[in-house]
Amino acid sequence: MSLRFVTRSVHAYLDYPVAIALMTLPFLLGLGQSNPLALWLSVVTGVAAFVLTVLTDHHLGIWRVLPYKFHLAVDLIVGITFLCAPSVLGFSGLDAAFYWLNGAAVVLVISLSAPEQEVPA
Repeated sequence: MSLRFVTRSVHAYLDYPVAIALMTLPFLLGLGQSNPLALWLSVVTGVAAFVLTVLTDHHLGIWRVLPYKFHLAVDLIVGITFLCAPSVLGFSGLDAAFYWLNGAAVVLVISLSAPEQEVPA
């Protein structure tokens, strides 16, 4: 059994709640104590993630214009950015923990994503 079990369908179901969480949790948790960017980086990323999901070619995409592989690449960049943000932007405490946990979760989901099966023509 492969450890890469996050299918395109599973990923699609995760996308919308994650985007909404990235937009709302910073306010609920009071992020931004160490740097105001700790609040706004997540909110802006959440809005971008929502738009990316709407435009991705999977069954929950509304306008399916972006390839799923592109979506995964953007997610990986976001995960790495979130892992680096506390060091680069001077986040500490809860601000840093939020970005480290979210960055690690995103990178983990990408690493567990199943390769797409080629569909015969």
